[in-house]
This record gives sequence, C-alpha cells and structure tokens, in this order.
Amino acid sequence: MLYLVPTPIGNLEDMTFRAIRILKEADLILAEDTRTSAPLLKHFGIEKKVFAHHQHNEHKAVSEIIKFLKEGQTIALISDAGTPAISDPGFLLVREAIKENIDIQCLPGATAFVPALVNSGLPNDRFCFEGFLPVKKGRQTRLKQLIAERRTMVFYESPHRIVKTIEEFIQYFGEDREASISRELSKIYEETVRGTLATLKLHFENHPVKGEFVFCVAGINE
Repeated sequence: MLYLVPTPIGNLEDMTFRAIRILKEADLILAEDTRTSAPLLKHFGIEKKVFAHHQHNEHKAVSEIIKFLKEGQTIALISDAGTPAISDPGFLLVREAIKENIDIQCLPGATAFVPALVNSGLPNDRFCFEGFLPVKKGRQTRLKQLIAERRTMVFYESPHRIVKTIEEFIQYFGEDREASISRELSKIYEETVRGTLATLKLHFENHPVKGEFVFCVAGINE
C-alpha cells in the first residue's frame, strides 16, 4: 500500500490522528526533505526509516520504490508541508503505482490553497488551481491563456517574486481586478490582504515580504 499523507502547513495541531497512525505503521517513509520532516516526526513520536524523495531524485527512485511496494511493504509519502503531489513530488510515483495495480490512498488533510481560497471572499463554487507559474519559459503563454478565465484563479508564489508577479497580473488582468493574497497560513503571523491588484501592489511594496504565498485572483466578469 502507498499512502500519501498530508502534513501541517504551519500549525502542528493540524496533523490528523489518522496521519500519525499511518506514519507509525508504515514500513518506511518517503520525505521531500528529511531535515524538514525530522522535527515533525520527532514531535509525534514517529520512529521509522526515512528516505529522501524530491524533485531531483524522484525519476530515478520510482522503480526501486515500486519494487518495495510489490514486495508487500507499506510506504508513506510526505512533503515538507501540505498534501504530496500538489505542487510537490508525488505524481510520478502515484502514476507508476497505478500502472502496477498497487493500492493507493491519499489521506485528507492540510493543503494551503483551500483556506486561502475560502478566506479570499472571491467566488469559490468554481475555481482553477494553477500552482506555481513557470519562472521563465511558458510563463507569458500561460498568463495569456488565463486572460479570459471566468473562474477564480489560485496561484502559489515565493516571497522574492510576489511584487513582480502582481505587476505581471496587472499587465494581463488589469489593476482593478479583485484579488487576495494569503501568507503564513495557520502560523502566528497569518495574514490575508484583499483588494484590487493595484491595492495589493501598494501593500507589498511597503510591507515586509516573508513566508509562503497563495494568490487568488477573480475571474473575468462578463
């Protein structure tokens, strides 16, 4: 069995009882960064073999992991924060496990874009999750494709790019487009800033930019 186990995006109280049990029962744990996962596992008294499984080694590691699974081992995959395979490693392993008829279960749990979307006040009956936009190649093409998007759009962005991304969104969506940016979700300094793209640009040009960002942008209103 392959389990995908969500981990807290900040507040350790968001870890579920089931997630703790599965990690304790697994034969081994795959972690995006073993240094990041070590404090989490120690906090919940989880003592298991932990192997790194990240974007730089997942292509090479998949075949060996599948071998372990076919031998009957139970493996749990965690990322640094949130749900594996959502803008994190996991998709390649899941796809290969499906090909090999290996049982897979993804536990419900922490995912950053859900509270950010709900907090935004923007329509959430229909939305599209874009994750991280391409940094260079393909970025402009993707933005052009989203100009006519009617659903609320959800993006992830790093702190050092947030102001530049707001400027790009103004260029493609217009400065009056309603949007919301959430950062440090579930943590002490959690913040959600709502308003037009022009308002958000002014705010983040004049305030410290720290933490991980979830950027929600209203779709076109026709």
